[in-house]
Amino acid sequence: MRINEFFSSFIKIHILHHCLKGEIYGVWMMEELREHGYKISPGSLYPLLKHLEEKGLIRSRTEQTGKVKRKFYRITSKGKKELIVAKVKLKELIGEILR
Repeated sequence: MRINEFFSSFIKIHILHHCLKGEIYGVWMMEELREHGYKISPGSLYPLLKHLEEKGLIRSRTEQTGKVKRKFYRITSKGKKELIVAKVKLKELIGEILR
């Protein structure tokens, strides 16, 4: 399944969910999303992460081990609030659709 505007919202919620559970990094998140049927490239994922960071929903830090440089992301308090609202809306929608 290719990423499109409709599914990008699901992916953003998925990212926030995992950032709440602990720090994530791009390659791990791509693999996690792939397990759920989302085929997302680095060229699609990293702009999403950047967008979430610019909106203040996640925060990043960079760590370098030898030649490998990795950016880790975690949720902010604003991101936690947004995720709570999104979960409520999703629950309402799912309840309505599955009736």
